[in-house]
Amino acid sequence: MSELPEEAVARFTADWESTLRGDRTEPPRLDRYVPDGREARLTVLADLVRIDLHRRWRRAGLEKRITEYLEEFPEVTHSPQFADLVCEEYLARSRYRPVDVDDFTAEYPAIAAEIRRRLTGDAPVPAPPTLPDGIEIGRRLDDFDLLTDLGGGDHSRMFLARQLSMQRLVAVRVEAGADSDTDTVAQLDHPHIVRVFDQRLIADGSTGKPLRLLYMQYLPGGAVQELLAAFDDAGDPRPRSGELLLRAVDAAMEARGEIRPSGSSVRAEIAALSWPETVAWVGRRLAGALDHAARQGVLHHDIRPGNVLFTAEGVPKLADFMLGPVYWAAGNLNGHGAVAGDPAALRYRSPEVLAALLNPNSSLPDERSDIYSLGLLLWEMLTGTLPFDDLPAGTGHPQDSAVAADGRQPGPEDTEPERSVVAEMLAQRQAGVSPKALEQLPADTPAALRRVLLECLSPDPDLRWQHGADLAGQLDLCLDPRARDLVDPPPGRWQARLRGWPVPIAAMCVGLPNALASLYNIRINQSLIVDELSVADQHRFATVALVNNVVAFPLVAVLLLWLARRPLTVSYRLGRGHAYSPAELARARADTLLMGERAVWLPFAAWVIAGVAWPLTLQAMGADLPHNAFLHFFTAQLVCAAIALAYPFFLIMVYAVRSLYPQLLARGSVGPADRRQLAALARRSNFYLAAAALVPLLGVASATLVDQHDLGLVIVPLRFLSVGGILAFVLTYRLFRLLEADLDALMRAIPQGAR
Repeated sequence: MSELPEEAVARFTADWESTLRGDRTEPPRLDRYVPDGREARLTVLADLVRIDLHRRWRRAGLEKRITEYLEEFPEVTHSPQFADLVCEEYLARSRYRPVDVDDFTAEYPAIAAEIRRRLTGDAPVPAPPTLPDGIEIGRRLDDFDLLTDLGGGDHSRMFLARQLSMQRLVAVRVEAGADSDTDTVAQLDHPHIVRVFDQRLIADGSTGKPLRLLYMQYLPGGAVQELLAAFDDAGDPRPRSGELLLRAVDAAMEARGEIRPSGSSVRAEIAALSWPETVAWVGRRLAGALDHAARQGVLHHDIRPGNVLFTAEGVPKLADFMLGPVYWAAGNLNGHGAVAGDPAALRYRSPEVLAALLNPNSSLPDERSDIYSLGLLLWEMLTGTLPFDDLPAGTGHPQDSAVAADGRQPGPEDTEPERSVVAEMLAQRQAGVSPKALEQLPADTPAALRRVLLECLSPDPDLRWQHGADLAGQLDLCLDPRARDLVDPPPGRWQARLRGWPVPIAAMCVGLPNALASLYNIRINQSLIVDELSVADQHRFATVALVNNVVAFPLVAVLLLWLARRPLTVSYRLGRGHAYSPAELARARADTLLMGERAVWLPFAAWVIAGVAWPLTLQAMGADLPHNAFLHFFTAQLVCAAIALAYPFFLIMVYAVRSLYPQLLARGSVGPADRRQLAALARRSNFYLAAAALVPLLGVASATLVDQHDLGLVIVPLRFLSVGGILAFVLTYRLFRLLEADLDALMRAIPQGAR
């Protein structure tokens, strides 16, 4: 490679940024950026490893160790910067969990003493930096006039400020010595994420201390913590609904001197929602934000009431994605056996985070940890309280207050819960939501929302929603009354009761129309063909019929069961707690939507084949068939084939879509392919409706092929076919409209941006 070292580093950095934006599917490979020449190669390798290391450790699932780089590039050990790189790995890992210095240095025996000296030394661990005095309302910092104090602590404070150069109101977070991932967070462009504009590093004029100004979109509607305060107003006689959210937003705006917007369609939509629907509406938007961020390689890590803000219209937005120290870095175990950090904030952490605080060898939390925290937040919005009663005495309400009850700033004695407290929190979350906590759910909570929140709060990450898109789709479903009643039918509905009998019901749906077709076929053939045969030929006809019924019917039944094996067995076993992979569920969903067509085309083919095979077999056996026997027999078989094609389809698909498919949809991992399959089924169902309309017409058409002197023999079955076909079409049309509405509801429950 002939490019200059600085060009290789710049290109590698640009390609990493492209990966973070989603333009590339995989991180760039280091070996494609290393130049020729030993000295240049060592210099560039060290820079490339440093860049790659930091970006990977800030992206869940991409973490990489120096030992792994050495396997690919062993010459890095000869770089003058090798010890620096090892120390940077230690710092990167320490941002996420405690790392034992002795265990870490043992992995690099050649430089263990140097690394230990650098990491430990004789100096005490420095305290976290604090803001200097004078950071208050009325102060001008760089390009910003601080107007309103929005809260914070010793380390950072949030202000409403006016940006002079742009003449706009922004929210400015003033931080002391923070380590952040602001460059990545600023790339998160989503309607439900607070937009981070940029950051500025300045020095305080009086002390010279470095300050970081992070300025972002200003939202005047307050936060979820102000909404939760409305639950304490016991004197309000009005029932909880979307109006409660709007009242909290209006109160926050009034306190900030803002004017309530008029003529807002979003506010009108919120006002019409019940309180559980309002919670689902908010949660759906936050889940979409989490999914967007996770696709960019960013996890939130700190979902709690103070980090969900509202616009003037009541639209929620997530704030503080990976800003400041990593969310539990302040909770690292120290030598005194305590965990630093606000115990109230720890209540919103997942079991994996609490386990990481207690055990440095536990697994790193991932996107599913944020989903757990969001589930806790939504549960608190729904009920007014968290499902776990584990806040230590004296720590106050689990909200984002940074000031103690006596007005002083909290000190270490206020913010360091003992290990036993964190262990108790972990134990309660691992035990799951208790029956007592379930009783706190409002009476009008849909069964779908209850199921969705309980799956968010599963102690096992593998049993939660795996992505924000999955959760967003389920919350969309909770907002659609028809869709949520399909997936989680209210107690006593037939959909739930019939889920345990898929094989008998499917057999009845296929068997009943085909049995009626067989009765029609027997009557027509008896009158026009069999009665005209000699006794010997009648025996031959009976023999052919017996062989056909003994062979064809069982064969078709076995084939039908085999084709429907996945929809029938997966649905049955899901109801009994069996787990399936996302790929298996996707195949089951696709097969379920094909179940009706497979159940009608196989019998249709059997009827048509029999219409040709029977007369030919009788002729081969020496039977003397009457005039037009072949035409009459095939026409009757064709009418029976039309009956087998039209009527079972809607019976089976209404049952499948209302009872079987919703269980598969409730397991998540749905996406555009499922939406396309549902839409395709809706289009194809028009063909089967037309086939149902043709059945009585075929019966009338077949009568024109009967000789006039034989017409009296078949007039009764033809009348039954015509009248019955009309009545069956009316029933089929109603099933068609029911199926159409159900498919439309299920398509609405699949988010457009699903994975």
